[in-house]
Amino acid sequence: MKIMFISLGCDKNLVDTEYMLGILKDKGFEFTDDEMEAEIIVVNTCCFIHDAKQESINTIIEMAEHKQDACCKLLIVSGCLAQRYQDEIIKEIPEVDAIIGTSSYDKIAEVILSKLPVDSPLSKEDVSFNKNNVLENVNRLVEVSSDRIITTGGYYEYLKIAEGCDKHCTYCIIPKIRGCYRSYSMEYLIKEAWMLSQNGVKELILVAQETTMYGVDLYGKKSLSKLLYKLSEIDGIEWIRILYCYPEEIDKELIAAIKNISKVVKYLDMPIQHASDTILKKMGRRTSKQELITVINQLREEIPDIALRTTLITGFPGETKEEHEELLDFVNEMEFDRLGVFTYSAEEDTPAAKMKNQISESVKEKRRDEIMMLQQEISLDKSSQLIGSILSCMVEGKMIDDDVYVARSYKDAPNVDGYVFIHTDENLLSGDMVKVKIESAYEYDLMGSLVHE
Repeated sequence: MKIMFISLGCDKNLVDTEYMLGILKDKGFEFTDDEMEAEIIVVNTCCFIHDAKQESINTIIEMAEHKQDACCKLLIVSGCLAQRYQDEIIKEIPEVDAIIGTSSYDKIAEVILSKLPVDSPLSKEDVSFNKNNVLENVNRLVEVSSDRIITTGGYYEYLKIAEGCDKHCTYCIIPKIRGCYRSYSMEYLIKEAWMLSQNGVKELILVAQETTMYGVDLYGKKSLSKLLYKLSEIDGIEWIRILYCYPEEIDKELIAAIKNISKVVKYLDMPIQHASDTILKKMGRRTSKQELITVINQLREEIPDIALRTTLITGFPGETKEEHEELLDFVNEMEFDRLGVFTYSAEEDTPAAKMKNQISESVKEKRRDEIMMLQQEISLDKSSQLIGSILSCMVEGKMIDDDVYVARSYKDAPNVDGYVFIHTDENLLSGDMVKVKIESAYEYDLMGSLVHE
C-alpha cells in the first residue's frame, strides 16, 4: 500500500518521521507525495505554540475530508498534538483511525498492520495507541533507527541526541508532552552518525529540546563536549553544528570543544528568550541579564569568529514598555549574528497562561516588529563587514534558468538562516564544499564568486 507522510513542526519531529519511513520501507510499504494516490496518510503533528497547533489541526481536518473523496483508507495522527489531545481527536475527528504518541513511533508498522484489512471494524481501544508512552525509555527506540530514510536532501541531517526536557519554563508545554530529559546513548549516536555519513551526509546538526544537558542522565555529568570529539572522528562528516544550547549550561569544556574541534562549525544557537531579569524570572528561565552578557562575552573572547543565533519571546504576560525597551537595548548592544522573535503564545496547562496582565496580539506583534527591524540593521551591518572575505560554503542547489548556486556558510543553519548565492558557470553538486569570495551583502544573504586555491 502507498503511504503519504506530512511532517509538521520542528526538526526533531522530522527525525521521528524519518524513523517511521524507514520502518515502513522495511515492511514493504511504498511512499508517495500525491495525496490522491495515498492509501494511508500519516500526519506527524506539532503543538508547541498556537500557530503550530492550528496548522496541525487544519491539516488533520483537511486529510479527514480528503479521506472521504479519495482512495485513502487509513488516517493516522502522530506526534505532539496526538500526545496532548488524544481524547479530543477521538471525539471530534472520527475519520482518524489511529493515534501514536511521541515515544511510540517505533510502533507505526504494528499499528498500520493491525488496521488491515481496512474493511475490518475499528474499536475504540484501537483508536488511541499507548496513551502512557511519554516517559518510556528512549533507548528502546534505537533499534529501529538503522533504516532511517533521509528527507533533507542527503548532504545534511539532524542528529537527535536527547528526548524531553527538565527545565519547565512557565510558557512551555513540551515537558508535559515529551516527558523528562532522556539522552540517547553515546554508542548509539556514534553508530547512527556513521550510518548517515555512509549515506553521503556531510553536515550533522545536533538537536534536542536542550543539547547542553546531554548525558547527565546516563553518565552523571554533561557530556556534549565528549560527544563532539567522538563525532568529529567519523570520516565523511565535515561540519558539526549545535542547536538549542541553553545559556546557563554552556561551560568551559563546551566552549573549548567548539573552539578546538575543526569539524565543529563556529556557530551556536542559544535561545535566551528575554533580557529583563523580571521577565526571565516569570518565564522560569535560569539566567539573569548579566549572566547572559557574561556567557556571550566568553564565547566571543574564546572564539572571535563565532556566529551566535538566538530567539526571543515578545509580549510575555506583564511585559511593560520599559522591559520591552530593555530588550531592544540588549539586542542592540549584543549584536547577535542571527535572531528570531516569537510573539508569546498562551498554551493551556502552562503557568504563564494563567498569569495576569496578558498582552494583546497587536502589542505583541508591534514589539516583535520593532525588534526585527533593529535586527535587520544589525544583520546588514554584519553582512557588509564580510565583503571581501572568503567563506567556506556548502552548496544546496542551483537556481532554475540561471548560473547561480545557492549555498550556506558556517554562519547559516538550514531553513532558519540566510544563504550565499554563487555566480558561476561551473557545475556544482549539492553538498559540495567550496570557497566563496563575498562581493555584496544584504540583510540576511550574501553574494559572491568561487575561489580556487
